[in-house]
Amino acid sequence: MRILLIGGSGFIGPHVASALVSRGHDVTVFHRGTTTPPPGTRALIGDRKQLADHAADLRAVRPDVVVDLILSSGAQAQMLVDVFRNAASRLVVLSSCDVYRACGIAHKLEDGPLEPVPLTESSALRTKLQTYPAAQIKVIQQVFGWIDDDYDKIPVERAVASEPALPATVLRLPMVYGPQDPLYRFLPIVKRIIDGRRAIVFSADMAQWRAPKGFVVNVADAIAAAAVDDRAAGRTFNVGEADALTELEWARKIAAAMNWDGEFVVLPDDQVPPYLRAVGNPAQHWTTDTSRLRTELGYREKVTRDEAVRQTVEWTRRNPPTGFTPHQFDYAAEDALLV
Repeated sequence: MRILLIGGSGFIGPHVASALVSRGHDVTVFHRGTTTPPPGTRALIGDRKQLADHAADLRAVRPDVVVDLILSSGAQAQMLVDVFRNAASRLVVLSSCDVYRACGIAHKLEDGPLEPVPLTESSALRTKLQTYPAAQIKVIQQVFGWIDDDYDKIPVERAVASEPALPATVLRLPMVYGPQDPLYRFLPIVKRIIDGRRAIVFSADMAQWRAPKGFVVNVADAIAAAAVDDRAAGRTFNVGEADALTELEWARKIAAAMNWDGEFVVLPDDQVPPYLRAVGNPAQHWTTDTSRLRTELGYREKVTRDEAVRQTVEWTRRNPPTGFTPHQFDYAAEDALLV
């Protein structure tokens, strides 16, 4: 198959390209040219935000399937549909589990009772758009330059479903971790252990919270599986690990990978520093049901969770952030609690 990846040179894209190339597919990567394209692929240089300006070159690829890894807004998604209408057979687009109403409840943006979990592909979606405030979007854009000011995956999903002649597969991704993770999801535990902390403070509310996660290589395999399987046309799939650990269970996994024998100290939310407190309503979990992906497409993780944690920990140890990091560390405040 001829497969076009839009934004295929970032965190997830190279793994998707590798999975497709290893299966013998012809892969072209459309990207800005600031990084080296994945091995075995062809490069097409351009900016995702000006997709229409490159329509002729993109159509000339004659893709069977277009995989858009960096859709940000409804306007971008509509542009994608317009460019590839009558020029491709299928779309595969990356959405997020933050489309669910459960996310709005967790952010205290939705009224009413908690959403039952696990969340299935038919669970209620948010009724309010723009979950993340403008100031937070500006911060996120420092890490993910492809995100525009109108970021929201619900309009993305609506737009790609608007053209019956160009069936779209929607993949609702979890929190993705692994080597090269620009958000350094494991850093709060890894850094404290490296810095010699013998006790690590946890908010009781955050300790019990569950959200879907996925190792980058496994998530990429799921994307590749959807790209090459016509049964995925017109379908929506949750992507992520089959079970969701609590945040404290994740911390213990990381600690075990680092052979740390210290203590996790769990304290009431109102006793820990603000940067360690739960944001929003932690009573609302984001646990997702990924059985549709596994049943309909036969998906299985290739990398075990323990191995995934080990690889991520080792990369995080060797590559501490030099610029932006969303995490805070105030050991004096934490020591005061431990005393």
